[in-house]
Amino acid sequence: MNTIGKYIKAERKRAGLTQEEFAWRAGLGLRFVRELEQGKETVRLDKVNQALAMFGMEAVPGKKERE
Repeated sequence: MNTIGKYIKAERKRAGLTQEEFAWRAGLGLRFVRELEQGKETVRLDKVNQALAMFGMEAVPGKKERE
C-alpha cells in the first residue's frame, strides 16, 4: 500500500493540491488522505480507488512484490 500512498502524494503535489483540497475534490476525508499517504496498511480499497480515480487510475490485483 505504501507504493499507492507515494503515488497519490506525488500526483497530488504535481497537481498543486494540498491534502485538504485533494480530500475535498475526491470526496474523501482528510484523515483518510493523510493515512493513505503515510502508508497505513489497513485502508478501504474502495476509498483507495476513489483517490486513484482523480488521476485516471485504479488498484487492481497483481503479483505481490518480494520484500
